[in-house]
Amino acid sequence: MSIDLERLKSFILDAGLISSEQFKRAQKRADKTKQKIEDVLISEGLIAREELTKLEAYILGIPFVNIEKEIIPSDILKIIPEPIARKHNIIAFRKKGQNLEVAMIDPGDLRIIEFIKKKADLKILPRLTTIEGIKNALKQYQKTLEAEFGEIIKKEVGIIKPVQEEEAVGEQEDLRKAAEDLPVIRIVDTLMRHAILQRASDIHIEPTEKEVIVRYRIDGILHDAMVLPKAASSGIVARIKVLSNLKLDEHRLPQDGRFKIETEDYKYSIRVSILPIFSGEKIVMRLLSETAEALTLEAMGLSGEMLERVQDSLKKPTGMILVTGPTGSGKTTTLYAMMEILNTPEINISTVEDPIEYRMSRINQTQVNPKIGLTFASGLRSLVRQDPDVIMVGEIRDNETAGLAINAALTGHLVLSTLHTNDAAGAIPRLIDMKAEPFLISSTLNVILAQRLVRRLCPEKEKYTLKEPEIKNLAKYCDLDSVLKVLKEEKVIKTKTTLKNIEFYRPKPSKENPEGYRGRIGIFEVLPIRETIKDLIVKQATTSQIQTQAKKEGMRTMTEDGFIKAAQGITSIEEVLRVIME
Repeated sequence: MSIDLERLKSFILDAGLISSEQFKRAQKRADKTKQKIEDVLISEGLIAREELTKLEAYILGIPFVNIEKEIIPSDILKIIPEPIARKHNIIAFRKKGQNLEVAMIDPGDLRIIEFIKKKADLKILPRLTTIEGIKNALKQYQKTLEAEFGEIIKKEVGIIKPVQEEEAVGEQEDLRKAAEDLPVIRIVDTLMRHAILQRASDIHIEPTEKEVIVRYRIDGILHDAMVLPKAASSGIVARIKVLSNLKLDEHRLPQDGRFKIETEDYKYSIRVSILPIFSGEKIVMRLLSETAEALTLEAMGLSGEMLERVQDSLKKPTGMILVTGPTGSGKTTTLYAMMEILNTPEINISTVEDPIEYRMSRINQTQVNPKIGLTFASGLRSLVRQDPDVIMVGEIRDNETAGLAINAALTGHLVLSTLHTNDAAGAIPRLIDMKAEPFLISSTLNVILAQRLVRRLCPEKEKYTLKEPEIKNLAKYCDLDSVLKVLKEEKVIKTKTTLKNIEFYRPKPSKENPEGYRGRIGIFEVLPIRETIKDLIVKQATTSQIQTQAKKEGMRTMTEDGFIKAAQGITSIEEVLRVIME
């Protein structure tokens, strides 16, 4: 269903989305390149795709729906067969009685609406949506194939011939044949596809005495995915070694490698680690999306005064910004969000990383490779000679890297990096342990962030209030008076509210989300290095002394930030305590 150009122009200008001059320039380019005016407006960043689609829906008198993050029940999704949905860009997403709501790119396609009406014997209610929403829904068709994939795996495993270890040692040809068996290829492809569709960050393939256990890490939590017969183990290991270009006949030493997989729907870089264990070789694969875009600091969960402190530090031309937390707490993602802010034509940004998790345009990214002597320290030495304004070091792991990073911050660079410490204040004693001079630390550090990732509650969630025994139990883990004060300061609750009156939320399990969570968000504490903190650094104060002073100056702890998000219904108290106590 097309919209008259003059009518579209009139509505866009009336809505104040762009100026008349901008529309004229876009129209000239559309005529020159023979593109639709809508495509030009979006590609030049003049109007967001969703904004334009909403406007078109308003003009056409058809409701707009955003299904980009919608989890559609499989029984409703399957009302329209996948080939038809894919060909005509139409998705069944909601059913009430005899009414079926369908999301479309072209609600004027009356033939397909009539066809579905006859096939499903339902009243069809068309809705306009974005192409991204259609893509998200089309991926979910594959999720409904999980049971079928499980059957394929069981059937295929039955015809896999196990490679005897005594025969396999030193006999690469046998292992290569096992890796190229169609059943093995299908099993490995299925495991990868399952993991990507379920948004897993890691795949664990663990041989035991009698079977092979496959687990996926989803939103930071490991879940059993499937159990395979022991006979499948050698073929799976061989297949992954072939993909990663590793030694097939090496079973006694750990090996690391990587490979890529690419389809129409996704493109992933897979980082592989193989470790010999008592019952075989364990494989862990980290899935890194090559099409994922860096998140903003706001999308990660930073807000208010904490966000302002970080943004102020990013405006400084020199110094050091550190992000701390355990493995898997989103530190690197936070650094990428910072680089996205700094990434302008007049700034030269260089990085040394292990691994490169996101590709970023206009940023010079270097991958660490210890096998050839390219470590964080040697890479950092070379980066300094590349005339950078901003340097990102993936992690400060040793004394040499710490010294070089501090020196780079002293000599006119803004340095971003990470450290493995539990809280923001703990980063300072850690640097001193790495033989960094306290007076140099105090003169280079701008701000320290500490963070964890908590799972987000699904929109369907249960309200509840704390009972007296629960409050007593919480008091063991955090300062409840401080938490209550912070909630009032942030205006999350009213001044006279007590802990017993605050409405918190629990997960409500569903078929699509059995645990009631989907996605993750950060909880943070931000420690700006003011004069009082600098004095404590020079005096080599303890972590607790620095923490106490920072709290006096208004620093919110991760626990307090977590409670704010729990009271807002973003996450649950149990989830906040789970990550804080790890």
